[in-house]
Amino acid sequence: MPFIDSHCHIDGHEYDDDRDEVIQRARDAGVTTMLNVGTGDPHSGAFERAVDLAEKHEDLYAAVGVHPHDAKLYDDRAEQRLLNLVKQSKRVIAWGEIGLDYHYDHSPRDVQREVFRRQLRLARSLDPPVVIHSREADDDTVAILREELTGFERGGVMHCFGGSLAMARSAIELGFYVSFAGNLTFKKADDLRAVAHQLPLDRLLIETDCPYLSPVPFRGRRNEPARVIETARCLATLLGVELEQIARITSKNFVRLFRLESIKS
Repeated sequence: MPFIDSHCHIDGHEYDDDRDEVIQRARDAGVTTMLNVGTGDPHSGAFERAVDLAEKHEDLYAAVGVHPHDAKLYDDRAEQRLLNLVKQSKRVIAWGEIGLDYHYDHSPRDVQREVFRRQLRLARSLDPPVVIHSREADDDTVAILREELTGFERGGVMHCFGGSLAMARSAIELGFYVSFAGNLTFKKADDLRAVAHQLPLDRLLIETDCPYLSPVPFRGRRNEPARVIETARCLATLLGVELEQIARITSKNFVRLFRLESIKS
């Protein structure tokens, strides 16, 4: 069964000692494609590191964008670095993760909103789908997406979804897909599972967000792409379908969103 991890961070230092083994374990488990998302200080080389990794492996792609935690570091120079990477590498297939995080507030909220809008406009001008991070900011996230992306055909992903059913449905109306991570398997995630149960299959994706959010039964350990299968298994049980169907549908959704047939090299 082919699985796709639609959001991981395996270029991070957590994998410096065994990155090749992590990638091979994913392949051995049936994970055929991984979207590696670059995050961190936009002036640190983090985005280039993510793209370089994707350039080395035919089953990896990259996304680049300034996370809301780092919005306070966004400037014209950071923007130009992002633009160059998106334009120069066919392995960059998405802009993100970008958005709002009102849980940690590592950057001031007004700065987060400004940088979020600025990146959405850039993505719209260049045409890649966007990968959205939203935590405890449902209303502002949806409002900004509506203002900036209404009519944008490429849409994007609500990554590691943890919002309300209303938010998920609003995102789908804007052309987005909703991606679930290992937290879907957590014992206290009944509300999140209730949301997943009510969404259309043709708008669902699965991810690890590794090294974070290891699913049950691996919770508490460093996560890795091979474990996306546990999230798929949880989703299959929840929806009353076979695991093979979740693998096939979520993979098809990913390929459709990112138009992989036209960019593989």
